[in-house]
Amino acid sequence: MQVQPLTVSKLCKTKSLIAVNNLFPGPVVYADEEDTVVVNVTNNCQYNITIHWHGIRQIRSGWADGPVYITQCPLQTGDTYQYKFKIQRQSGTLWWHAHDTWLRGTVHGAIVVFPKTGVPYPFHYPREEHIILIGEWWNANVEDVESQSLLTGGAPQLSDAYTINGHPGPLYNCSSQGKLFLFVFPNEHYLLRIVNVALNQELFFTVANHNLTVVEIDGDFTKPYTTSTIFLTPGQSTTALFITNQPTAKYYMGASPYSSAAGVPFPTTPTLAIVEYQGSSNSTPPVMPTFPATNDTGLVANFSASLRSLADTTHPEPVPQTVDRSLLFTIGLGTKPCGENRVCQGIAGTKLTASMNNISFVLPDIALLQAYYNNISGVFTRDFPDTPPIVFNYTGTPPNNTTPQRGTRLLVIPYNANVQMVFQDTSILGVENHPIHVHGYSFYIVGQGTGNFNSSQTSTFNLFDPPRRNTVGVPVGGWAAIRFKADNPGVWYIHCHLEVHTMWGLTMAFIVLNGARANETLPPPPPDLPRC
Repeated sequence: MQVQPLTVSKLCKTKSLIAVNNLFPGPVVYADEEDTVVVNVTNNCQYNITIHWHGIRQIRSGWADGPVYITQCPLQTGDTYQYKFKIQRQSGTLWWHAHDTWLRGTVHGAIVVFPKTGVPYPFHYPREEHIILIGEWWNANVEDVESQSLLTGGAPQLSDAYTINGHPGPLYNCSSQGKLFLFVFPNEHYLLRIVNVALNQELFFTVANHNLTVVEIDGDFTKPYTTSTIFLTPGQSTTALFITNQPTAKYYMGASPYSSAAGVPFPTTPTLAIVEYQGSSNSTPPVMPTFPATNDTGLVANFSASLRSLADTTHPEPVPQTVDRSLLFTIGLGTKPCGENRVCQGIAGTKLTASMNNISFVLPDIALLQAYYNNISGVFTRDFPDTPPIVFNYTGTPPNNTTPQRGTRLLVIPYNANVQMVFQDTSILGVENHPIHVHGYSFYIVGQGTGNFNSSQTSTFNLFDPPRRNTVGVPVGGWAAIRFKADNPGVWYIHCHLEVHTMWGLTMAFIVLNGARANETLPPPPPDLPRC
């Protein structure tokens, strides 16, 4: 992979962006389950870069995970690094993206993992498969958008369009600069591999007059679930079948926004692409889909609650029935002082920030995995709290003090422990849906609800066939509970996949500890690991 500038034109404007192999979106990585994947990444752009293989379990290959200053230092201009990992216990649709600042807005692409040779799909074999990446577009440089927001302390500039495979579609100006067509035959099955690659926007996806049957999410097959609308947070992938069983015509498929934060502005114009039946008339315009209301939280909750995994007692990673380590993490926004003799654009002249368990995460100057492996002191502490240090009515009236602590504090989890994490939304500066991504693991979403979580709600958990994902949407004003077995030693990142929240500190990291010394249980770092 060559990371380099690329000149593109959209929305009647031409700009230079950072892309991979002169492609936007970037190239697709195809592999079979149990394959070993080797990718050489060379940084030929002016920014530092890393690549994260989103959803890949990275079992004992944490050096290849990619989040900057967590598992590696960045590739500087001219550097090359070889990412090498084996795909284990998963198949389906995943994706890769830059994991240093906002570069993933343009540096991203799909990963398609087919089942092992001789293993069929657990659903009707499609005539064709198509990759659908739904995202956002800025006319401005996304790095400048991020830098300006961090400088002023306020919310970042809104995106100028939503996109499907990089194309805004016909509802935007200069749509002739790129349209996406999907040509289909009547009465056939087609498989759509859909990924939300947006930086900051949760999205609905639909195809006019057609149902979609979900068969896989985040690299794990599901029991079939048929719906007219799919919901995806940034970071989530969903694979769905649709049958071309409607009258011969053209139909729009599209993505539209879901916004759960009251009073926060967002772009509202959907992005569209065309599904064209063989033999359809060129003179008849495509059928427009009916999009959900932008605040349809009920649809989001129903979609999430309807997903079921194929998990049973024979699954290589079954649902943990007992818990060795129970954790409760509050998540939300906050403020911090602007600085002497300055007025910022956050609440009451402050800077906006974010935190987990009232700790706004600070990235170190050396990668945490390197510091852990080499036993370098002074980089991090091992005292991230299991529960919120300040107890209050999390979804009710917020506390007066909205300034969190700051630090590089890690959580330590024993190897092979059955872990339960509950993510609790808070009302500090307003409730909203948060997509939380866990690196190094897939997990079961055993429960979700509104209001404040309490331990009695574990009796309602689905421990039979809960959905298995790597990114969970924590409901607006509510909570989500996940379980996994901590069987992958290393240092792993947890963060909100709204990039604006990540840059504000809504992240944390944890160590899965196997033995007294990391260099006795983890493979050594590759010789070309970037230097700090």
